[in-house]
Amino acid sequence: MGNNRIAILDPQTLELIDAFGEDHQSGTHDIDFDSMGRAYVADTHNNRVIIYSISDTNANQVGELSTGIRGPEGVLAHPNGRIYVAGAWSNNLMVFENGVVVDELRGLSSPHDLELAANGLDIWLADAGNDRILLLSSELAVKREWSGDTYDFDGVRYMDLLDDGSLVAADKNNHQIKFITPDGRLGLVLGDGKPGFGANKFTTPEGVEVRGTDLWLSDSGNDRILRYRLRLSP
Repeated sequence: MGNNRIAILDPQTLELIDAFGEDHQSGTHDIDFDSMGRAYVADTHNNRVIIYSISDTNANQVGELSTGIRGPEGVLAHPNGRIYVAGAWSNNLMVFENGVVVDELRGLSSPHDLELAANGLDIWLADAGNDRILLLSSELAVKREWSGDTYDFDGVRYMDLLDDGSLVAADKNNHQIKFITPDGRLGLVLGDGKPGFGANKFTTPEGVEVRGTDLWLSDSGNDRILRYRLRLSP
């Protein structure tokens, strides 16, 4: 976020390959890609989502979404063709189709990440200010809520799914990474609940990305990205 850009890293070495957006982004957060390969970037401090066409590591701005959102943190390009945007400062979830607002969910508090559920239809939403994770239908109906003492969230931020449908969530203010099974059981927890630097210690972690057996975490308070190798039980 502090460098106001999208950084492109080598997936194996995490070395910087290229970057874009530093001349016009501010407070950059989430990114997602639609079926045509266009990138949607949450340009948080400019209160918009920027749309880019991508060729190799080159990005060309082709549009933006800004109606009804302030401080966008999460963006999801859904297979249904709609773009879902979580407005952390406007406390809402806006839905765009062909650049036009078609739906809105209010009553949220600093919503952050949006992730497509394992069924390819529903949507996981990190409602950070309310310390909960919601499962929504694509029409924004609440189907499930994970909150309370079982999970003990404190500012839950970004998430991703494992192949078995389990959710991996960055619980920012608890300085932890939490694994939640598809039926809602809290499983593995990385971090002891205190800020730190070292093996399985984090300071305000935010980003989570899963690709195959690799798990990448952005340990924001320590200005680093960590790569874990996943070994899932059969």
